[in-house]
Order: sequence, then C-alpha cells, then structure tokens
Amino acid sequence: MSWKLTLPCNRAEAEYISGDVPALSLLDPEPVIVTSEVDEDADIWRMDAYFDAEPDGLVIGLIQQEIPSAANAKPVLEQMAEEDWVTLSQSGIEPVHAGRFYVHTGQNKGDVPAGAHPIRIDAGLAFGTGTHETTAGCLAMLDGMRARGESFRHIADIGTGTGLLAFAALHLWPHSYATASDIDPVSIDVTSDNARINGVAMTQQPGGVALCVASGTDHEMIRRRAPYDLVIANILAGPLIELAPSLAEVTAPGGTLILAGLLDRQQQAVARAYRRQGFRLAESAPNGDWPTLRLVKRHKLGWRRPVRASGRTSQPPGDFGSW
Repeated sequence: MSWKLTLPCNRAEAEYISGDVPALSLLDPEPVIVTSEVDEDADIWRMDAYFDAEPDGLVIGLIQQEIPSAANAKPVLEQMAEEDWVTLSQSGIEPVHAGRFYVHTGQNKGDVPAGAHPIRIDAGLAFGTGTHETTAGCLAMLDGMRARGESFRHIADIGTGTGLLAFAALHLWPHSYATASDIDPVSIDVTSDNARINGVAMTQQPGGVALCVASGTDHEMIRRRAPYDLVIANILAGPLIELAPSLAEVTAPGGTLILAGLLDRQQQAVARAYRRQGFRLAESAPNGDWPTLRLVKRHKLGWRRPVRASGRTSQPPGDFGSW
C-alpha cells in the first residue's frame, strides 16, 4: 500500500516545497510532492506528498515545518492502493503550453491546442515540478530563438531531469546532435523511457539524443562531443554558479547558453559568474519569480578543449529543473 500526506499552503510555499528542498532530499526514499491551486483569489493551495510506506511523525513534522502557514494545520494522512499513487500524482499536474509546445503526462493530455507540438512526459521516480515556471520559460526561450531563425547543430542539456528540454530542442532543430546528462542514474532511465514514448531516437548520430550520467560536464562523452553551440542548464542557482567554468569550457565561441532554475533575486549573482567566463547576458525573460537567462559566449576567448571538468556540482541527485 502507498500513503498520501496532505497539507494546506499558499502559492509561494507551493513553489518552494515542490522544488528542491534540502531537508526533503535527505529522506530515503524522497516523497513525490505535488501541489495544486484550490482558490486563486484567496491564495489557497494544497500539497500532496506521496510515500511508498507510511511516514512517521518525524517525517510529517519535517515536511510541515517547511510550510510555515500550515504550522497549526492538522496533517491528513491516508492510505491508498499501490497502483494509484503515480496516477493520482501525475493527474494533479496541469499541462504546460509554452511557445509551440504542449507538455502533458499520460494522465492529463486533454485537448492539444491547434498547431502545438505535444510532448508526453511520464516522470516516474524522477518526478519533477511539472508546471514550474522554469520549464515553461525554457520552452518559450527555445521557441523564440527558432522563430527568429537561429540554428544550432550541437546541443547539450545538462541536468536534463526527464529529457523534456532535449526533446524540445530536437524538435526545433531536428538535424542536430543532442547530448543530455543528469547526475542521477534514475533520471537517465526515465529520460530513456520518455524518449521511446515520444519517438525520440537514442543515438549519438544527428537527430537523436545521447544520454549519460554525469556530475555537471564531468563525462568523457560530454567532453568528446564538445564544443556545443547551444547549452541548456535548468538546475538551481548554486550549481549554476559552480558550473560556470565547466559550462564555459564546453560552449563554442558565439554559442548560446540558456540558464534557468534560479530565482529573480539570484539573477545578478548567476549572470556575474558567467560574465567572468566570457559570456554576455543577451536576454532575461521574466517568468514570475523564475527568470530564464539567455547568454552568448564572446568570440574573443576562443575555444579550448577541456581535459576534465573544472568543478563538480553540489547538486544532490533528484534536483531537476524540468519534468
């Protein structure tokens, strides 16, 4: 049997708790967190945490303390059939329509808008935040570049999560080489499954995606296939700053870097870290409190093939910016 813990929250808390919470990453296994809006006008949201086994009082208290407005609320804990929890958790995620993309799970496809390209993401064990602004922001940014006529041949999605952004980039530039990596082996398994669902070839040849488990850019395949003219990293502000030298090493001169997963208040620190590596901030697209940054690597630094990634990331397994 599986278990579901329900607590009230507000929007800010929903965005926080469904993101990367260090305290929750210590739980083994980490619960699947799904948030949903109950009353927009009153800013009332709900958090549902799904567990494989009954959580004890300490675990419930740990989660409740991360939601200040629920300090005096009575946690609702219920048992459910084993086969129901993944279905229920995914059905709580609304589809994302960003640019020409329409992203949905297997439980909530609904009606695909006219002209939209559907992508089905069944997140499974690597379940992410789904409707998070970072996902929509990256999709819209990629779509905007394609609409302006920009073209890319070598693409890397670092911290791919479930493969969504790599799949979207391949749809926009179908003859490109695409590389997708994540620090968590489960994420790569999930990405592989999602690739099959969406008819994306898993290959190192043009038109497909090559997968690997890697901490940042620290993998032979990532280094061998560099430099990339488009790099996407939808992670967290801390790891993005740590990875600045490594991402700069694998980005071609004149190449584009898309960064997301950072809060608005973290934008200056992240942009500053990449300016030091020879990038200029070309665009900052607001998405609520979660901006998406487009940076371009200046030509004057030239290309130097990396021997080894200059730094690992402190990003713990399971920290995904996209579905």
